[in-house]
Amino acid sequence: MDALDRLAEPGLDLLRRVDTLLAAGAPEGHRVWPLLRRMQVLPGEAVRAFLDLRPEPLAGAGHTVRRLVRGYDDVSATLADPVLWSGPGAEAYGQTRTALLHHLDEGPESLVGRLESTAGYADALADWVEGSRLALARALADVLRSAEAVAVVAATSLPAGGASRPVSGGPRVEAAEIAARVLAVLCVAYDGAETLVRQWAPSLAESPWRPAVAGRARYDTGTRVGW
Repeated sequence: MDALDRLAEPGLDLLRRVDTLLAAGAPEGHRVWPLLRRMQVLPGEAVRAFLDLRPEPLAGAGHTVRRLVRGYDDVSATLADPVLWSGPGAEAYGQTRTALLHHLDEGPESLVGRLESTAGYADALADWVEGSRLALARALADVLRSAEAVAVVAATSLPAGGASRPVSGGPRVEAAEIAARVLAVLCVAYDGAETLVRQWAPSLAESPWRPAVAGRARYDTGTRVGW
């Protein structure tokens, strides 16, 4: 359980109230409008969705992918064993073996290179989730102890008689301010995710198979065959 988990219950209760007030409309010209248009979701819904993001599965995926590299290393070691035969067949085998070794484990575009990039991407995403959850927890902690939160709770709480009270424009201003603070943090978080995707995309592209360069060999029968 992290800081965001500990603040989830009171934070979601406050944001539920904020969403209720904003459903009647945010103040015209308030800074929350661009954030609402971009996120296309009210702050309570946005935070509930973000709570499901966890760094542990992503970090675990990175470890799992790195374990696969050992299998590729074993195959490469087998292919690198010396060949105890000669002739056109051995030459052709050597060409194909060289191409396969290059494809398996030579450079960032090899299969091993792509595996390592995939693991690195998973680690980067795990760090992004962890950092974003911390930033959101800090934002929730700030709004929970703010004067705006007091106004929102007062405006959305039933009076002693149980009858609902009309909501004035003032509480909607307070709700919009809370929403803006929370949505601004989430916008920064999602900007970070988009940046990660752009940065890592070239390293996660498909690793193309490049066959051995064609050559020519002569069999003992004297027949020349193109490879």
